Amino acid sequence: MDDTTTPEPMSADQIVDWSRRYTLFDWAVQNRIAPIPVARAEGVYFYDPDGKRYLDFNSQLMSVNVGHGDRRIVDAIARQAAQVAYVNSAVMATEVRARLGHKLAELFPGDIEKSFFTLGGAEANENAIRIAKAVTGRHKVLARYRSYHGATAGAISLTGDPRRWANEPGIPGVVHVLDWYHGTMRDEDSAEVALAALEETIELEGPSTIAAYILEPVTGTNGILIPPDGYLQGVRELCDRHGIFMIADEVMSGFGRTGRWFAVEHWSVVPDLITCAKGLTSSYLPLGAVGLRPGVAAWFDEHSFQGGLTYNSHPVALAAALATIQVYEEDGLIERSAKLGEVMRRHHERLADRHPSVLSHRNIGLFGCLELVRNRSTGEPMAGFNTTSPEMGALSRFLLDNGMFVFVHWNQLMTNPPLTISEEELAEGFEVIDRALEITDKAVVG
Repeated sequence: MDDTTTPEPMSADQIVDWSRRYTLFDWAVQNRIAPIPVARAEGVYFYDPDGKRYLDFNSQLMSVNVGHGDRRIVDAIARQAAQVAYVNSAVMATEVRARLGHKLAELFPGDIEKSFFTLGGAEANENAIRIAKAVTGRHKVLARYRSYHGATAGAISLTGDPRRWANEPGIPGVVHVLDWYHGTMRDEDSAEVALAALEETIELEGPSTIAAYILEPVTGTNGILIPPDGYLQGVRELCDRHGIFMIADEVMSGFGRTGRWFAVEHWSVVPDLITCAKGLTSSYLPLGAVGLRPGVAAWFDEHSFQGGLTYNSHPVALAAALATIQVYEEDGLIERSAKLGEVMRRHHERLADRHPSVLSHRNIGLFGCLELVRNRSTGEPMAGFNTTSPEMGALSRFLLDNGMFVFVHWNQLMTNPPLTISEEELAEGFEVIDRALEITDKAVVG
């Protein structure tokens, strides 16, 4: 006789209380965290235990690209778990591993065809720099200041934003560089200036010491920064000239977020290594991957790859990825992201016309951001670098109170909904944002 019983559902208050008491939350002062209790999710919405509905306008962590609760992915996970849930990935191969590797070889840009499967994006970046160092025999890695590459020891060292500070000193050999988005370098003609600065850094550090340059093709949490035309092509040329590997961190920008499978495709650039996660499984299960060009992968034909963890190439996660890719293809979500990106831009433009606190807006596909200021003439931000403000806090509370989950970061309001969102749902979200911006408008001067 089965003695197992289903526990009574917890109340919203108990979920929050026990979670705060018995678990540690990410990136937070624990006595200030006010988590949202979540009971279920479907499509572009999630619900708390009391039935309150939230429009997920950030795809959680810019990752639930196909929306919540897609039965095709859920069923694929269940089938794989019943067939074979786990094997030793160092000495065993599974059909799902073979099929996903083959599929990614079809999807990756250019001639990238071999994958190494990891547990997530940070670990993918860790292994990408491990590969670059091993193959080149060099020890330095260039990365941008306005970047985020993950929270593991190596990935947080690569990260340029303030999340790195508390984790220093990091791994040796990381050199941070500025790009087109600083000081006066904020216009469409800045690629040449930024590339000149990068080239000077390479010369000063010594090209023969640099293994790789890792960058997000479109910067994510640091502001949805879209590179000016010519920048990525120039990076590719500089890397080729000096024998430096170009690593594209597509953890956030990959799998349709920008309206292409991968963001580098907008500029017809093929990196030496590409990393992905998040949208790879739409975050239904943890999985990341490093894609290698043949010239990089060939080095390991005669040299041992010195890396791997117990759960790499986990069959159930691989099955989730295969099913997720099938959803992208069956539902035309990559093309949908490109089309809805134009709709999002019109919403952004309308908000910029209506609200003096909106200085600028950016989006590529469904990867978007509004930048909020106190003074349009001076560009004084509504919250300073690495800080918040009463107005940004009030903005966040208004959005949550009105059933909107939006990522608010410094003076930026992100607009990154699932690729499955309809035009009507998109309009619903922007209508709430429209009302919320009246809070920041009141702080505008000049």
